[in-house]
Amino acid sequence: MNYRIIISILGRVLIIETGLLLAPLAVALLYGESPMPFLWTIGLCLAAGGILSAVSQKRRGSLRPREGFVSVTLSWIFISLFGALPFVFSGAIPNYISALFEIISGFTTTGASVLAEVESVPKGVLFWRSFSHFIGGMGVLVFMMAILPTDDEHSMHLLRAEVPGPVKGKLVPKMRDTARVLYLIYMAMTLVEVVLLLFGGLSLFDALTTAFGTAGTGGFSVRNASIGAYNSAYVDIVVSVFMVAFGVNFNLYYIVLVRRSWKGFKSQELGCYLLVVAAATVTIALNIIHQYENILQALRYSFFQVSSIVTTTGFATADFDKWPSYSRALLVLLMLMGACAGSTGGGTKAARLVILTKTIWGEIRHLVNPRRVAHVTLDGERLDSDAVRNTMVYYMLYALFALGAFLLLSVENYDLETTLTSVISCLSNIGPGLSLVGPTGNFAIWSGPSKLILSLCMLVGRLEIFPVLTLFAAGLRPGRKGKKRA
Repeated sequence: MNYRIIISILGRVLIIETGLLLAPLAVALLYGESPMPFLWTIGLCLAAGGILSAVSQKRRGSLRPREGFVSVTLSWIFISLFGALPFVFSGAIPNYISALFEIISGFTTTGASVLAEVESVPKGVLFWRSFSHFIGGMGVLVFMMAILPTDDEHSMHLLRAEVPGPVKGKLVPKMRDTARVLYLIYMAMTLVEVVLLLFGGLSLFDALTTAFGTAGTGGFSVRNASIGAYNSAYVDIVVSVFMVAFGVNFNLYYIVLVRRSWKGFKSQELGCYLLVVAAATVTIALNIIHQYENILQALRYSFFQVSSIVTTTGFATADFDKWPSYSRALLVLLMLMGACAGSTGGGTKAARLVILTKTIWGEIRHLVNPRRVAHVTLDGERLDSDAVRNTMVYYMLYALFALGAFLLLSVENYDLETTLTSVISCLSNIGPGLSLVGPTGNFAIWSGPSKLILSLCMLVGRLEIFPVLTLFAAGLRPGRKGKKRA
């Protein structure tokens, strides 16, 4: 294990976080709030980043895949450990474990909160809380690659560990250029949403924080009633459309916008994703129509919540915990599926659902005709056995993590819906669940140890399990020598 290069990456990440903290510091000064919570955090972050960078000044060697996985996981942990400090120093969340839960929820774009009342929280802290969605949406290391000189071979291992989804590829020859392309598209879409929300009557602060939550598919709102506080059909539609848009694979945007090819629209994953959104919106609207004035209003609220849940954003305009059983059950299934691979959304990804469905269908056809050789394809290209196996293993690990966390949280004796949807919400990076953690509840009910378990679930879900497992895998832990692989 090349520890020096890992330490170097951690130092860079903390120095970048120092720069990012200047934005909420400026907001605090603009609103006449105390800048000290951010100044203290900046000082500590800069000192730690400087020390780590100084330790790793000598020749660092190459970055192999396992160093890439460990670097990404530790980077997310370190940025969260320091990112929680403004909540503690400001007094908004005095308990450090609760503050850590809140910022991990922000960086992983989960949106699960321990705050019951957010409108009294200082503006600078609220901005940092929402800004963490924007930072984590595309990825901390992707941002680093976009702005700092990075070896292309090193960048590939970092990108593969951080960008969600079963299939990853380069858009352009150099990985640093790929990171820049991704961020340019990401920022352009966010800016367009900000402008549209300003036209909808939102203040600049509200428009920015809402756009951050939408872009990162995070869901932190600066209003107690979330997006429902604006009580505007226009705002609901704008946010809904952009939530769906940010749930699309960014590779497709590049293909359509830069290469000017319509091939992106032929993606099977995109077709599956949009079909699920449309079908869920219509069926839920029909299921809840008796709770609203007419079908158009039911469609408005249904489309918003379907978009919010399937993209794992977590915004709310209605208390969907009061909807009929079918609607709530379907929303839980949408939590499990999530958005597209290569998007800012969470969940298990629509691409994996397509691969899983085709694999099952292929096995059924093979049973009927044993001589038939079934190959799994995606967008007309045959997937190798590694991609299929990776998908199956991912689903198994997801189920095992969910089961383990569910059993551990069950000792607190909350009802089944609360416990189960808390785990699914955090593991799929959704935000709200059902019952006590529904859209009108929060995660403050959980004890410190349970919040740490749920925080781990959020990290595991955002990094898609495998990078986190490398920290505990035999041969990768400090002080132990791993066996060489053939």
